[in-house]
Amino acid sequence: MPGGVAYPLMEDQAGLKETLARLEATGITVADLEVVALRPETEIAAFSAFFETGARLGARHILVAAYDPRPRPVQGSLCGLLRGRSSYGLSADLEFMPWTYAPDLSTANSIVAQVGQPNAGVLVDALHFDRSRSSIDELARVPAHRLHYWQICDGPAERPTTTEAMLHAARYERMFPGEAASISSRWRRRHAADITVSIEVPTAELAKTMDAKARAQRALTAARNVIAGSRDPRSCCT
Repeated sequence: MPGGVAYPLMEDQAGLKETLARLEATGITVADLEVVALRPETEIAAFSAFFETGARLGARHILVAAYDPRPRPVQGSLCGLLRGRSSYGLSADLEFMPWTYAPDLSTANSIVAQVGQPNAGVLVDALHFDRSRSSIDELARVPAHRLHYWQICDGPAERPTTTEAMLHAARYERMFPGEAASISSRWRRRHAADITVSIEVPTAELAKTMDAKARAQRALTAARNVIAGSRDPRSCCT
């Protein structure tokens, strides 16, 4: 997105080499690649270097956002993403966000169902789940094989009333899981124990007073505390 932080490693061979070396040295792995925004003018072939680099990094998922108002072309683009990507081991996961053309869980699940491929998924973000007023019952109806990973955070209980306010809150006002006991207390979903948990809490403001390692440790501790607080060892809270 304009003004967003990006790491275009497909164009930075030195950066890619260093990143691969750090991954090997630390044992850290890469979960997802961001972001493929599906627009009317999107050409899937233009993402070839993106997919190839992601495969070199050992990534497993591609985050997809729907900015095309036409449902069928979105479905077609998802099919195009998945066609030939199986050799890379990448899933394509449609994230619903209130300001996109997949504004809620029900819409995203319907689009992915029409695609009908096992590596097509729905990405549930705790903040967007809450702000879109999606329901636990809707989440329970999503087949487990469509939930490849999910994003957790917390935030103020009061929902923004405009798109601009929702965007601002999503990019700048998120809180670590469990820190507000608002969003995290409203959503509990039983799921496979091995689903990947992504902590999405932009920390640009916190970076002014806390270094990267401390922020990462705070995020990890918060997420573990929330997950450990689930009533069932195979369930997690967000």
